[in-house]
Amino acid sequence: MSSIQRTFDLLELLARKGAMGTRAIARDLALPSGSTHRLLHDLEHASAVTRLDSGDWELSWRVLQLAGLHLRRVELPRLTRGVLEELSARTNETAFLAVQSGNEIVYIDKVQSSSELQMQLQLNVELGARRPIHCTALGKALMAFQSEIRQERLLAHGVLSACTPNTITDPIMMRQELQRIRARGYATDEEEILTGVNCIAVPILDHLDRSVAAISIAGPAPNFSEPRFDDLLASVVTAGQSLSRQLGHVVDGQPDGATTAPLHGSRELRNP
Repeated sequence: MSSIQRTFDLLELLARKGAMGTRAIARDLALPSGSTHRLLHDLEHASAVTRLDSGDWELSWRVLQLAGLHLRRVELPRLTRGVLEELSARTNETAFLAVQSGNEIVYIDKVQSSSELQMQLQLNVELGARRPIHCTALGKALMAFQSEIRQERLLAHGVLSACTPNTITDPIMMRQELQRIRARGYATDEEEILTGVNCIAVPILDHLDRSVAAISIAGPAPNFSEPRFDDLLASVVTAGQSLSRQLGHVVDGQPDGATTAPLHGSRELRNP
């Protein structure tokens, strides 16, 4: 039996039976006590199990956290589908839902605008597709509402790769961009991932004010010019706030069901 199989068998045993002592675990898994002891300490070092004062072992908070992250990804499309459909219909643009995976975003749902026939080739992003997190409005919205420590992990490798001439590649400029995004509550992508395509995105925040996903609309750059930009922005912000409230986030001091909060200022173009 491989060590990976033994690890999963142990975790499943604790999930089914609750806290257990080392000898009981070894007996149920038919493993030597010494092997069981080493495996438990490896899992403890990885924060997967924790030892109680009684000496018994149980699953740790980290396992629950991982399960919660997975469930959010599974449930988010169901939660957001109707909102994305309404957002696309209201704005006549393509709507997207994405989550973060390392230094990339992963598209997990979209609603294609029926009027964007000329852009379908470029906007036909397959579900599960990945893009660099710093090149997209979705990614910047996610990054801006993370801790500075997590942001620095993503920016610590120096110059960022360019997808188009408009991509922000300087980490200093990206830090400034993230500060602006957090202050105003939304992110824009002005032909930074695809030439000719603009995007507006907002984070979906949970009850702990963490960005768990982001939604956006994208379309031909001319569609996002003034004065239409403000109407598009209002629709995206309203959709994002509605979803955040469903995850327990309090928007500007307003509980679930309250009136949508005003926008955090008007459009701010980043410096070239």
